[in-house]
Amino acid sequence: MRPWSRWTGLALAALAVAACEGASAPPLPGKRISVLTLERTLEPDPSIARDAVRLPKPFANPDWPQAAGYPNHAMHHLAAPGNLALLWRRAAGTGSASERRLLASPVVAGGRIYVLDSRVQVSAIDAENGRAYWHRPLAPKEEDDEAGYGGGVAVVGEVLYATTGFGEVWAIAAGNGAVLWRNKIGVPFRAAPTVVGDRVFAVSLDNQTHALSTEDGRVLWTHTGVAEDAGLLGISAPAFDAGLVVVPYSSGEVFALRAENGRVAWSDSLLPQGKSNQAESLASITGKPVIDRGRVIAISHGGQMASYDLRTGAQIWDQQLGGSQTPWVAGDYVYVITNDGEVVCLRRSDGRLRWATPLARWLDDKKKSLPIVWYGPLLAGDRLLAVSSRGVALSISPYTGEVLGQVILPDGIAVPPILANGTMYLVTRDAEVLAYR
Repeated sequence: MRPWSRWTGLALAALAVAACEGASAPPLPGKRISVLTLERTLEPDPSIARDAVRLPKPFANPDWPQAAGYPNHAMHHLAAPGNLALLWRRAAGTGSASERRLLASPVVAGGRIYVLDSRVQVSAIDAENGRAYWHRPLAPKEEDDEAGYGGGVAVVGEVLYATTGFGEVWAIAAGNGAVLWRNKIGVPFRAAPTVVGDRVFAVSLDNQTHALSTEDGRVLWTHTGVAEDAGLLGISAPAFDAGLVVVPYSSGEVFALRAENGRVAWSDSLLPQGKSNQAESLASITGKPVIDRGRVIAISHGGQMASYDLRTGAQIWDQQLGGSQTPWVAGDYVYVITNDGEVVCLRRSDGRLRWATPLARWLDDKKKSLPIVWYGPLLAGDRLLAVSSRGVALSISPYTGEVLGQVILPDGIAVPPILANGTMYLVTRDAEVLAYR
């Protein structure tokens, strides 16, 4: 048996969840529906209903070098003037299909965008005009490249680090794609690595964190969480700040580990809260934890979102909200897309709900068929941006939750949006990169 084959069943056990993100349905044909649903399940906290939402001044980020921007996953308020218009589009490999999934988010560094496709090929593309620089397959020659989907990429300096579903970690020259080193761990990776200083932190499908040397790829330490028999297809990349690596597992566990030796500083669990079916009861944390000004904010699919003190692990607040997307923190507010298809705004200090905006969940709302998956949000230029698996980009006011407008995209989107140098980059389910400015 191949070393990763027994983990394939683990990832596919959540069939109901996987179906919600299926790649077979076309994104554009058919009747257009409203981006809003008719039902609202969350109500704002009346005690803060009149509070004005204030955000920090937008800043221009030249790069988006790791899976959620920077290692702490806190991107605040990005600069992106003007309306969204398609700048260029470029094919970047193979997209999602019934037997494989495109799970890896792209990254931008040094004027290039790097994309890992569903057949485990990494491509380097000019971020300004879409010109292709190089491609490198990362699947072992003796293996079926459809079996090793997942993983992700990160760029630090002149080196691109990649994890794959074949259980390998790579270091590649970002300029020309030359291999610097390669380490076969043996258990699939479904999330991108987080790279800080001289360490690469990567979480494997069996809920183990591996700390590798950036110099030669040797394993420096490992940490093991509770193994799960079922989970979502993707898992989350760790967050890093102040010497601590905050690691989420598919078991719903959150660990703060000391970066130098892997010792546990603190831990907690974001467990399902009274869910009635198998899909909703999955505790997986696929949205990346965010570390912002001494706080950790994390959300699980099972229905719990919490804020912790980074140093002590003391829980500051929690909310009965479930989601699989990464929270976005800016100023004293946190934005997140929930499992119920709502974009919500919470006060960072105490978790109270400021506003909630419901989004369309089905193409056919009457039959509750053809589900819509929303990715994001991303805060840029005084707008929250959310994109969907059915080919819509939505602009929402971060102050009131009002829907400001929408853009119809050429195809359905597979992963959350990213932004660098005022340009938003999207990757479609067919592995095409779209650049909007």
